[in-house]
Amino acid sequence: MNKTELVNAMAAKTGMTKTASKQAMTACLETIQEQLKKGNKVTLIGFGTFSVVKRKARTAKNPQNGKTVKVPAKKVAKFKAGSKLI
Repeated sequence: MNKTELVNAMAAKTGMTKTASKQAMTACLETIQEQLKKGNKVTLIGFGTFSVVKRKARTAKNPQNGKTVKVPAKKVAKFKAGSKLI
């Protein structure tokens, strides 16, 4: 399911217009993204938790040529599914 299909499903389920559903989804996703950028956790009970974790710097091998490359440390988004998700 892509974003358009999800917006259509939300509109059908809630009785909202597709435009209103798209605005609501966009606002929700932007809010989650803003909170993650601030380093905050977003927990939706029964669905899951979005968080940011730090990955350490490491060395890896390029599979095309076998050369060793350094991968810098970085922050990545993480999602842990809630127990009632599936």
